[in-house]
Amino acid sequence: MFLTLEGMEGCGKTTQQRLLAEYFIRHGHDVLTTREPGGSRLGAELRRLLLDPAATDITREAELFLYLADRAQHVATVIRPALGAGRMVLCDRFADSTIVYQGYGRGMIPARLAELCDLAVAGLWPDLTIVLDVDPETGLRRALARNLSTGAPDESRFEAEDLAFHTRIREGYLTWAALNRARIAVVDATGTPETVFDAILRVLEERGRV
Repeated sequence: MFLTLEGMEGCGKTTQQRLLAEYFIRHGHDVLTTREPGGSRLGAELRRLLLDPAATDITREAELFLYLADRAQHVATVIRPALGAGRMVLCDRFADSTIVYQGYGRGMIPARLAELCDLAVAGLWPDLTIVLDVDPETGLRRALARNLSTGAPDESRFEAEDLAFHTRIREGYLTWAALNRARIAVVDATGTPETVFDAILRVLEERGRV
């Protein structure tokens, strides 16, 4: 299975990815956890560029194609080989992030972005995508607290965007999920990590994935 986790900053993707990996490993699966941007060797360099808080001059078009380059390399060298070897892949962000952030967030056309993403992934889309939904104020508060505790503000270029941007991101995820109900499920991420994880497991059970 290829499962992706999506959502705005501070929604808890990384925590839920870890809990899911632990769960599936306990149940005998060979699990690969990865992320975007940065899941490949090339991607690690692109991540540094894309998330650098000092990179305020990147145009939305350049940003888009850097993400697509990261994704094309990631799929070809990491995700597709892992799936071909029978491994389960759990990815923190994937193509839906581009459609939402560059589309609903930056004002580009979501349908055109979906076509470009399809080209980058060579037709490989997740079996299931979980969108962790949280209101922007809560998400940003969590993200800033995380950065303070880790000393590594790794996504601060996006966290520095204004509240209107993050509101568009949340609305974009909900809109895109409604348009792709067969693949995308929305989970309320305002509770504790344990309650959110239980909700994800219920989605997996309902969809026959566990």
